[in-house]
Amino acid sequence: MRIAGAAKLVVAVAAFLLTIYVISQVFEIKMDANLGNLFARSPLDPPVRSTKPPRYKCGTTKACPEKHFAFKMASGAANVVGPKICVEDNVLMSGVKNNVGRGINIALVNGKTGEGMDTKFFDMWGGDVAPLIEFIKTIPDGTIVLMATYDDGATKLNEEARKLIAELGSTSITSLGFRDNWVFCGGKGIKTKSPFEQHIKNNKDTNKYEGWPEVVEMEGCIPQKQD
Repeated sequence: MRIAGAAKLVVAVAAFLLTIYVISQVFEIKMDANLGNLFARSPLDPPVRSTKPPRYKCGTTKACPEKHFAFKMASGAANVVGPKICVEDNVLMSGVKNNVGRGINIALVNGKTGEGMDTKFFDMWGGDVAPLIEFIKTIPDGTIVLMATYDDGATKLNEEARKLIAELGSTSITSLGFRDNWVFCGGKGIKTKSPFEQHIKNNKDTNKYEGWPEVVEMEGCIPQKQD
């Protein structure tokens, strides 16, 4: 009986010691984890910032200041991909919207609100220049005018059409030639030449595509029209 009692006592003590050991191991692990978290980041450390770059309107590379409208545009690529015009994060013209065509593509934007007013394209290869001239003449003063070529935007241009576009602020329109790539942003009633214009000549020695130069892209911030 004494031997059996002693055996039970030994088993009980062993079980007690094992329980204490297991508890101590678990507690130590939790303590290590808590201490690790404590030392991994101090309350004085600055908050973790996202490395994802910010997105600006129309996918431009920087934000525009107050009272300015963000825009981004591209000419067509050869006679395959149409031009794209975006203002204030609104795509006004593109192949996806199915509202672009061969020739000169034009988007009109309200100079006070930045809202799109109208879009048109005029075929300068197989079409007539008269509708383009009439359209430009009817544009209200203070309207932002964005133009982009696709395929060929110059063959049917005459002196009157070039003069009207030059009055919108363009410099390159006087030398725009067959299959040149050109993008321009100006305004009706503008008093100076526009700084927003890109032009690449059609040159067989430098063309990126067979018979056409590379796409021209442009972005910027258009000052809002003030009363």
